[in-house]
Amino acid sequence: MSRSRSLAVGAILLFATVAFATPSHADTTWSVVPSSADGPDGRGVIDLELAGGQQVVEHVAVVNRSTQPVEFAIDANDGYLTAKGYFDMRVSDAAPTDGGAWVEVPDKVMIAAGATSVVPVTVSIPRNATPGDHPVGVTASLDTVSGQVRVQNRVGVRMNIRVTGEYVAKLTVSGVRAEYTGSWNPFAAGSVEVTYTVTNAGNVRVVTDNSILTSTIAGDSRQADTSAVRAREIMPGASRTFSAQVHGAWPLGPIGATISAVPSLAGKPLPGVTAQRAAAVVTLWALPWSQLALVALLVLAFFAVRGIPAWRRRRIEKLILRHRPQEA
Repeated sequence: MSRSRSLAVGAILLFATVAFATPSHADTTWSVVPSSADGPDGRGVIDLELAGGQQVVEHVAVVNRSTQPVEFAIDANDGYLTAKGYFDMRVSDAAPTDGGAWVEVPDKVMIAAGATSVVPVTVSIPRNATPGDHPVGVTASLDTVSGQVRVQNRVGVRMNIRVTGEYVAKLTVSGVRAEYTGSWNPFAAGSVEVTYTVTNAGNVRVVTDNSILTSTIAGDSRQADTSAVRAREIMPGASRTFSAQVHGAWPLGPIGATISAVPSLAGKPLPGVTAQRAAAVVTLWALPWSQLALVALLVLAFFAVRGIPAWRRRRIEKLILRHRPQEA
């Protein structure tokens, strides 16, 4: 994560209890957890539901587990989910454009060895804020420099800010691609690999449960997408690409694949809000090459079996004629 003109890399660990820094701070460890004004309160994340124009002061506790005093940089920025579904936040030198812009924290905090500091986090919702979810991360970080490389180690807390208003839970499915892989065994069915993208077209966080239905003239086969990211949530406006394999598909011409994405709300329940499911269909052709090859071999074998006796008879007749005594 770049913070200066020098080459920089970064590491962020949200919800972690302890972070280990780079060699110059090899013995520096710290943790960041949600807190009340009096100290850590046992929460794993900070969930807020606020109206436009409302302000609230939350807290995070930064614990210096080291044997020396350390000055930590405090940062708040927009949150997002990685391709694997893990929460992360924008780099500290990137200006926030969403919920991170509504959060105010002190720039730095000096913490004595083994001590805990409660840091205020002021959240001010603009009056014209868009209803729905606006994820934010709050971190305590420590920079180390080695040559031209700067490493920023960040440990933080996730904050889910939900602005009240008209909530919409909706998914779309797009970018569907399907590829058939046949079996070398003509007596075994092949598989269909389907890749597709699910987009959260609503304004609240959802968890999508996906399934794939393949249809051939031999019948239908439904299979749940059990890929590792299936149960991960999708942020408003964000997309996630899934890839799954459906087994038991026979190559009998056209194969239809229907992808269904059934969302459920993430976070606090929203009475009266129904998540809208989405679906997309793609058709591919699969020809029974291994079965055709088997038929061709059987046909060749049939003619070979029928032709061998006739060939043998002709050969014997030639031998008899060759050795028959010539008339005087």
